[in-house]
Amino acid sequence: MLSLLLGSHPDRMSAAELVRAGEHFGIPPATARVALTRAVAAGDLERAQGDPRQYVLGDRLTARQRRQDEAVLDAETRWDGTWEMAVVVVAGRTGAERATLRDRLSSYRLAELREGVWTRPANLRRPRGYAAEAVLATFTTTPDDDPADLASRLWDLAGWADRGRLLLDGLERTTAPAPRLAVAAQLVRHLATDPLLPAALLPADWPAAAMRTAYAGYQDELRELAFGSPARTS
Repeated sequence: MLSLLLGSHPDRMSAAELVRAGEHFGIPPATARVALTRAVAAGDLERAQGDPRQYVLGDRLTARQRRQDEAVLDAETRWDGTWEMAVVVVAGRTGAERATLRDRLSSYRLAELREGVWTRPANLRRPRGYAAEAVLATFTTTPDDDPADLASRLWDLAGWADRGRLLLDGLERTTAPAPRLAVAAQLVRHLATDPLLPAALLPADWPAAAMRTAYAGYQDELRELAFGSPARTS
């Protein structure tokens, strides 16, 4: 049910809708209601303000959904050949602080060129929120190296594309609701690691656009599961 809310819009559903959707996955209504109660207790779900009959995602999963949605959107804008760069300029940080910064920079689709030096093409329509980090100096720069070669060193593009094509094939071949949901969840998680590079730096037949289209179609299926009638079995 959490996956259903993560991959479906609008961002709220009633208990009846969630229970009905669960029937498509073989989840008995009583089990689904217990799961809803436990999800609320764990903070994964919350009662919607103004309508306690509706459930919404908790803060942690709302942030995850936002990252998923960003991965599905085409965020690329026209690229002029420049790159973003962030350089760590403060020493003596704890391991936890370093790990938090790495996660933050990775969430902005930057890759580490060498320890403490992060970069990517400046082709995304999003604010550089990481620039507010006090431990960083940030730049817009143009590399002397061939940009396609640099990109291939920063990201395993061939490996990412191979995995994406496998997931696309798996989603196409999988029809049973529960396994199909599992494949779709893997697909959108993989999309969240798409470096979102300019087309000029990508290998031929890059599968990200096809993956976004396939996942958008699957979101339509999820809405039908939630708001339609449960499938009948013989």
